[in-house]
Amino acid sequence: MTYVTDTQQALFGSFVDEQTVAQAELDTHIEAQAQTIAPIAPVKDPLTDRDRTIIATIVNQSDYPHDCQPQDVVTIWINPDNIVWVKMTHGFARFNKEPFKAAVAEIKATLPETPRERNERLSAELEEACTKFGLWHGQVDWLSFSTKVFRGNHLVGFVGCNDEGWYGRRYQYSPNQKADSAETAITSLGVRVAVAA
Repeated sequence: MTYVTDTQQALFGSFVDEQTVAQAELDTHIEAQAQTIAPIAPVKDPLTDRDRTIIATIVNQSDYPHDCQPQDVVTIWINPDNIVWVKMTHGFARFNKEPFKAAVAEIKATLPETPRERNERLSAELEEACTKFGLWHGQVDWLSFSTKVFRGNHLVGFVGCNDEGWYGRRYQYSPNQKADSAETAITSLGVRVAVAA
């Protein structure tokens, strides 16, 4: 009987070795496939913290059974039937597209504007004022929202907007002339609207 037992152990041992080798080959193959399809750089999360806050607020205003925190929102998508799906760490919520879109706009209006939204708003106002006066501006310092304003190649002055509002100044180190709009800031530089003759 000892002979049979030794044979069975030898066969079983051989089987285990083959299985181990096969598993190692499979693991290597899977790893190679993962490297092939893995992105070169990490993918940036398309949802900002502000987006997650808005979505969580909408979910909490619905009949969803769990309390949803912004960090619970994983992703969001719209299917071809115009249904908005929100995937959260504890489940899914679904909404019709148009009411969801209206809720996003309503909540966005109650949140303070982001620095980017502020810069976009100020930039649009500055562009409109420069066009009205026939001016152009240099590169904007987005952190302090300030820039140089030109008529042709002639430097007219400096215009910007800070916590106190719009301002204009003729020279680099002259005091700011406070204004209530980009247009008023430009007129504080002595610029007038060109009148057609």
